[in-house]
Amino acid sequence: MADAASSPTPALPVERHRLYEDALAMLLGTLFIALGMLMYTKTMLLTGGVAGAALLLSYVTRLDFGALFFLVNVPFYALAWKRMGWMFTLRTAIAVGLVALFSRLTGGWIGVERLDPLYATVIGGGLFGTGMLMLFRHRTGLGGINILALYLQERHGVRAGYFQLAVDLVILAAAFFVLAPDQLLLSVVGAVIVNLLLAINHKPGRYLGVS
Repeated sequence: MADAASSPTPALPVERHRLYEDALAMLLGTLFIALGMLMYTKTMLLTGGVAGAALLLSYVTRLDFGALFFLVNVPFYALAWKRMGWMFTLRTAIAVGLVALFSRLTGGWIGVERLDPLYATVIGGGLFGTGMLMLFRHRTGLGGINILALYLQERHGVRAGYFQLAVDLVILAAAFFVLAPDQLLLSVVGAVIVNLLLAINHKPGRYLGVS
């Protein structure tokens, strides 16, 4: 008699997300990311991806992060449309717009008198990673590198979190002449936290809901 442990595991049915589930994930995910962005800007830290590039540009030029984040993402929508479909592109464009909007509004919603940089690194990175995970699981990117990372994972099996970590470290290296050494070190720690959250939790087959 075959051992029960050796029997093949029956395939679980894949349940499609409802519209309100996608909308709630997008709203909360972008709010989490905007709050993490506020913590990083208050302590002048840097994240990775296109958000990190836009944040670095805002430190150098003093221009608004939200506007820079939206504009830098525009060229990546062609890849999203071609490779991931129009629905993914639309959801991603909406998510990018919400992050840009909420990043401007969050500073008026809450006041921060003192923020320890190490705490901001850990909690801000956790908020980034959790927000991105919510978006990813509802087939929504956050523009730029997120689009490329999701495409590589879905089409070629490259883990999104690990790919993003490599790109993020390159972007953080470019900040060497802008940030102080302690800020740069904490930014690297934050990038590791974000991408480990994605690499551990966003694996093919781990989450079966689809949008």
